[in-house]
Amino acid sequence: MYKFKPILKSMLWGGDKIIPYKGVESEKKNVGESWEISGVKDNESVVAEGPDAGMKLPELIARDKAALLGQSNYERFGKEFPLLIKFIDARQDLSIQVHPNDKLAWERHQSKGKTEMWYVVDADPGSKLRSGFAKQVTADEYEQSIADNTITDLLQEYDIHAGDVFFLPAGRVHSIGAGAFIAEIQQTSNITYRIYDFNRCDDNGNPRELHTEMSKAAIDYTVLPDYRTYYDAQPDTLAQLVSCRYFTTSILKPTKAYDMPLEELDSFVVLICTKGNGTITDSNGECITVHQGESILVPATEKSLHIIPEEGLELLCSWITE
Repeated sequence: MYKFKPILKSMLWGGDKIIPYKGVESEKKNVGESWEISGVKDNESVVAEGPDAGMKLPELIARDKAALLGQSNYERFGKEFPLLIKFIDARQDLSIQVHPNDKLAWERHQSKGKTEMWYVVDADPGSKLRSGFAKQVTADEYEQSIADNTITDLLQEYDIHAGDVFFLPAGRVHSIGAGAFIAEIQQTSNITYRIYDFNRCDDNGNPRELHTEMSKAAIDYTVLPDYRTYYDAQPDTLAQLVSCRYFTTSILKPTKAYDMPLEELDSFVVLICTKGNGTITDSNGECITVHQGESILVPATEKSLHIIPEEGLELLCSWITE
């Protein structure tokens, strides 16, 4: 099992919650994102402790191959770690944006697309986010709404609270609102088309770049009655939140010792601790502690995990099986 050093990123819109939430020391200001587990080029996670301390995630994969990723995942993704795990703290509204699907991202950028999900860890009173269109629009109407600053009128807006879940397939227009603190699980891709940024300027006083034309072809204009994800999380039960070809994510809220079987998965497992703390013992007897704000990568060779919770432990559990 592996813990990694967080990659803290200062953002124009970043807040002050991530560093104390994770219990780390840093002089960085306006930290908007903590990249917890990343194989993104030039942003590769580094093992924080143990005999492999200092190794980068791609080096682990090159050494352990299917033993780390799982056989089917290694055949599918090769040396690339297929997920990017983040915490996001929005002090201000983030830009309205969209991500291309695999086909378009490859044609334009030789990159994977970006399907993702949000789990709301916490939210200030009145916090909101936007996901999907509230009414049917054409591509031309969409473009005009950006020009006349009415794009927000076209989007579905939600009040959010801790525990809310939103699934964001590639092509869905979305934005995170001020006061939202979110765990994000996504495909390994850094391709984002910025649609609208509330006429903000960067640190040099220049308007931030928009990708209006590129986004038109990336958007899925389908309108749904509700873009929220509903689930039933009972204590001591692994409750599924999202399942798609890019990841499956469940939530576990154990109140007593819990055994999680893994041997049929043929996949690595990412554990994201959103609350509390506890200890996790693998099938080889290796024991690791985990606390709020930490993420753990469990290799595909592990057959089971024995989890002992303390202080309201809450874990998001993600893996990939087609």
